[in-house]
Amino acid sequence: MSIDAHRWLMTAPNAPLVRSEFKAHAQVGEVVVAIAGCGVCHTDLGYYYDGVRTNQPLPLALGHEISGVVVEAGDGAQAWIGKSVIVPAVLPCGECDLCKRGLTTICRAQKMPGNDIQGGFASHIVVPARGLCEVDLPRLSAAGLELAQVSIVADALTTPYQAVRRAGVVPGSLAIVVGAGGVGGYCVQVARAFGATVVAIDVDDAKLAAIKEHGASLTLNSRQLDGKAIKAAVNDFAKANGLRRTEWFIFECSGSAGGQLTAYGLLVHGATLSVVGFTMDKVEVRLSNLMAFDARALGNWGCPPEYYPAALDLVLDGKVQIAAFVEKRPLATINEVFAAVHAHEIRKRVVLVP
Repeated sequence: MSIDAHRWLMTAPNAPLVRSEFKAHAQVGEVVVAIAGCGVCHTDLGYYYDGVRTNQPLPLALGHEISGVVVEAGDGAQAWIGKSVIVPAVLPCGECDLCKRGLTTICRAQKMPGNDIQGGFASHIVVPARGLCEVDLPRLSAAGLELAQVSIVADALTTPYQAVRRAGVVPGSLAIVVGAGGVGGYCVQVARAFGATVVAIDVDDAKLAAIKEHGASLTLNSRQLDGKAIKAAVNDFAKANGLRRTEWFIFECSGSAGGQLTAYGLLVHGATLSVVGFTMDKVEVRLSNLMAFDARALGNWGCPPEYYPAALDLVLDGKVQIAAFVEKRPLATINEVFAAVHAHEIRKRVVLVP
């Protein structure tokens, strides 16, 4: 059976996204998901405005933060029919040597909606069934949330979740998040849920005020302080609160050159620097600081699907708040929404609803 569907295609950078009809059909091991919502991510804007290349040639529907209901399944995937799901932003193949060794985030056959395959700015999407995260609707309702809202779990939440988990944050840690909006805002909340005391750094007082209500114990505006003053303020905060002045966990979530320089400047002995945000800009740093501080730097690409349920649990248990940071808009307004998000006219994470 084929399902009448539509999606909004990017045909060229900066060109208006165009609605296109298609037939959605699941092959062996695949499912068709009727999309409830798809979040607009900084990565989507990078493809659209900055010329970042997608792995699949254009035209291509962007969008990789997807939730919805499985309405068709191919052979081997029928058990998913009727289930509400979150589609992981990165779908590893599960069969290669890397996957078998647990290195799913670097699987070379991985599929990322809106990059390797057609994405979620659509009414329906066809994806591999392997790795889907089921959503318990009674728990979702009890948490006061809708299925469309938890689409952002697919990247904005799970990527910082993986970064915090992988870095090794434990109760008593000092975590510093550079870039407190979007992914960074969820990073603050996740680090707090892992037991860390969190410092949030941003250039926007409104974002800092918002995240102070959701897990940040100290907020600093990097437009008002230079790198040395920021590090001194964090050090004074750690001393005053009985926290270690070594082994800080630093999460760069701004996806900006300035944010990366701020984060690198916060290295202390035994620090872990986790790069979560993405930018095409280049920065100049002294790599020998990693040696001198016996510190480490980690890149973070997505999140293994097996950790999605635990990340979703943080939301459903009320440890991470998303409703206050999400705004729904009709999918048909995608061109206006892209322009508004790019111009920083919308502060919340937009979820486009078909």
